[in-house]
Amino acid sequence: MGRSPAADAEFMMRDTTSHPPAYAPAYKTSVLRSPKNALISLQHSLSEVTAPVFRADELGPLDNDLIKNCAKDGLPVGERLLVHGHVRDQLGRPVKNALVEVWQANASGRYRHKKDQYIGALDPNFGGCGRVLTDENGYYFYRTIKPGPYPWRNRVNEWRPAHIHYAISGHGWVQRLITQMYFEGDPLIATCPILRSVPSEEQIRGLIALQDTSAFVQLDSRAYRFDIVLRGQRATLFENHVQGTPQ
Repeated sequence: MGRSPAADAEFMMRDTTSHPPAYAPAYKTSVLRSPKNALISLQHSLSEVTAPVFRADELGPLDNDLIKNCAKDGLPVGERLLVHGHVRDQLGRPVKNALVEVWQANASGRYRHKKDQYIGALDPNFGGCGRVLTDENGYYFYRTIKPGPYPWRNRVNEWRPAHIHYAISGHGWVQRLITQMYFEGDPLIATCPILRSVPSEEQIRGLIALQDTSAFVQLDSRAYRFDIVLRGQRATLFENHVQGTPQ
């Protein structure tokens, strides 16, 4: 089922300067994956300004609890975390009922994937994926285990910082965002070739979750706050009010 598009449903133009370039030679796999020709710009149609509608009853009761949603004969090993934040658009408006999907490595830096052959141990009680819907205020939260860093073959001895992958589905397909969240204070952030392809230090800081001591769970979990910004929906102004809204 798709959302019904509003009369002013077109979204704001994508700011290409806020994203890393597709071609970043220091991040070696981008060389073959990046487009060789300039992208084509098209006017928005229904396929861009609409998106699936998600209902709370479609999610399981433990979907946002990565500590328990794959546990079989015990709890997963590692530091327990609560991650929370808001999903808003470029104009600061909350994006309600957005689907936030996350996936990550376990505490030893290994993914639950048959092609991950890192020597880090698999955790039989940790699946490493979850999802949650934002509320009326665009707020979301989930529980998890802090992921470990892991080596990768970009160059001989490089390590990825601890991170959690995000996929966010908002009110239209043009709001779809795939990104990664990093942790405040991780020394590997400064040398990561993927992060070094991000245009500015300010934008890198936007990918780093800050420790939130006010949300710590006593004798249980630390907490991090990570806010997300999606593309905003254009508002058509007519005689000083938004067209289609009450005066």
